Amino acid sequence: MDDLARDPRQIGNLIRRIRKKQGLSQTQLGEKAGLRQETISLIETGNPSTTLETILSVLAALDLEFRMVLRSKGRAADIEEIF
Repeated sequence: MDDLARDPRQIGNLIRRIRKKQGLSQTQLGEKAGLRQETISLIETGNPSTTLETILSVLAALDLEFRMVLRSKGRAADIEEIF
């Protein structure tokens, strides 16, 4: 799976979609990540103050990894169409 996210809202959308695909509630994901359900909700709504450490905990709980690649030349609006 290669999903692209360039801002907190897109990251939140991806996390929500993958959480649901795995059949987890926000509470269950929070328990797996050592976080509160409220924190998962904030992440999924694109809270820009979420720390990288928190995002990495959620990704690990979902059995995902963080990768960085060179930015494509597409416009932001093109990326929005993915979601």
